[in-house]
Order: sequence, then structure tokens, then C-alpha cells
Amino acid sequence: MKVEQITPILNVSNLQESFKWFEKIGWRVGWQWGEPAAFGGVCSGDCEIFLCQNGQGGRGKGESASTFASDYSKSPDQGVWMSLWVADVDEVYRHCQSAGIEVTWRPGDMPWNVREMHIRHPDGHVFRVSQSLGG
Repeated sequence: MKVEQITPILNVSNLQESFKWFEKIGWRVGWQWGEPAAFGGVCSGDCEIFLCQNGQGGRGKGESASTFASDYSKSPDQGVWMSLWVADVDEVYRHCQSAGIEVTWRPGDMPWNVREMHIRHPDGHVFRVSQSLGG
């Protein structure tokens, strides 16, 4: 199989509120379908994520405030985890702080040669915002 493109689909509890959340982090609404709309897409450059209200996958916020929890006895997030690769993680961090986005892991240099931070969507989807440190 040779894949030409991949588009994740996130289960969201409220499509319109999810559109607003993605707009806060700089994405735009690409399209929406249905009356009332229950399916749609958000875009950033050539990247797209589909959002499905109450279907197609799991969602749910866990008990831990941090996504890299040291206490794995707490229930984890039930949403999807994705890596978003950017040019400057610290710039994204500052933007998220000013936009009121939940940051669950502050920017840090990781042993796998990546600077990353985590943000969490209200439905428990976690985005690892990453920047290569080279090598």
C-alpha cells in the first residue's frame, strides 16, 4: 500500500465549539456538512483534520492534568494523540498561553532530539507540538 495522504478524524462533542478551539490555535474551518452541521474539517496549510460530532472514534478527558503523567493509575485521555510539526515550539507556546489553550506539557528538549509541548482539546485529544532539534 502506498498512501498518498492521511486525514485523521476526531470525535468531538460539539462541532462548532471545536471549530472555535482550532481557530484559536491558528487553523481555519475548511468545510462543514449537514443541516445542522455534524461533520467538518479544519485546515492549516496543506494539513487537514476531520471533525465528527458524536461519532467515528473515541474521546474523553482523563483525570491527570499532565499528558506525560508520572501517575499512570489515573485514567488517561481517551482521545487521539497527534504530532504537529512546527518551526518554533516556543512561539506556539506563547500563542497558546495568550489564547487560553490548555497546555499540559510546557516546551522542553526531549532525549529523542525534539523540542515539544502538549496541548489538549476539550474532548481529550492531545497534540504534541514538536520541533526537530536536528541530528
